[in-house]
Amino acid sequence: MSKEQGDIKKWLRGCRKGDLESQRLLYRHFYGYSMNICLRYSKNREDALEVMNNGWLKIFNKIDRFDMDLPFRPWCRRILINSALDYYRKIRTLPSFINIDDVEEEHFYEMPMPVLLPGEKILPIIQKLPPAYRLVFNLYVMEEYKHHEIADLLGISIGTSKSNLARAKDKLRALLSEERKKTKAN
Repeated sequence: MSKEQGDIKKWLRGCRKGDLESQRLLYRHFYGYSMNICLRYSKNREDALEVMNNGWLKIFNKIDRFDMDLPFRPWCRRILINSALDYYRKIRTLPSFINIDDVEEEHFYEMPMPVLLPGEKILPIIQKLPPAYRLVFNLYVMEEYKHHEIADLLGISIGTSKSNLARAKDKLRALLSEERKKTKAN
């Protein structure tokens, strides 16, 4: 076991006992990882921070349920993703999904991912996506969920998940093109 893994296990044991210093150290250690996840699901840093802090509150409240024989990172990630979904349910932006009935062409689903050029940053572009597109894009592309899992999580049909992913890719492509034009103009 590496020193880092040993420290994490020690902090987790401390968190189970309600030790504030262990909570602080665990939170601090995973801050960057957590913020990166939450930023992908949020339109700005303030929303991401709220999602992240809500997630960490859940982590600390449910720490007794964590199996200490398993890696902490995936468990933490799942809670943070669920916190992001809860946040968007709370602010009621989820109903803005494009229904499958609104999509006329079947090949729309097959749209490839936009290609990034060296040095291009995708996070600011992802944050510009409408919330429904951003959620489906992150769950499918970044978290590798399947469409049926996304449909279950978000309470939408599989087709709606697919069409929102296709529209997210299309919107990303347009946003990337816009950014590239701005960069060339400067």
